[in-house]
Amino acid sequence: MPDAVTFLTALRRLLMALCLALPLAAGAKEAAPASDDPVLEAKVMRISAELRCLVCQNQTIADSHADLAQDLRGQVREMLRQGKSEAQILDYMTQRYGDFVLYRPPVKSTTTLLWYGPAALLIGGVIVLILVLRRRSKLPDDRFEPDAAEDAAPSDAPAR
Repeated sequence: MPDAVTFLTALRRLLMALCLALPLAAGAKEAAPASDDPVLEAKVMRISAELRCLVCQNQTIADSHADLAQDLRGQVREMLRQGKSEAQILDYMTQRYGDFVLYRPPVKSTTTLLWYGPAALLIGGVIVLILVLRRRSKLPDDRFEPDAAEDAAPSDAPAR
């Protein structure tokens, strides 16, 4: 019973927190664009979606609310106003912060592990699983614990 009481208490606290947060969400407004030019803002967001937030690391600078991400979006906006192309902006950011700033880094010798490491781990895991299962299939039955259903049924085996 203590588990049910604990669960109900946690659920009650969660509902209270949601009720308290609801007025805050209702008062939220959509952020005003930093530029009056919607075409420029669309380009900024498209380029920002290609750049990783160096603070959050799992978000693009378009999605992040970190101060650094806002500064980088401002840099992208300013470079676009100066007439720089998307490739020039991405090159500048890569030179300044390295390949890590790119949300999709290029395939090259320094990023090989990043691109092919997960596949190698998956293949290695499957190979280990197959080897373990083969080894277990060769073991005699007495090496395994009996099932619960076998314990309930009377057996011819002597009691221990």
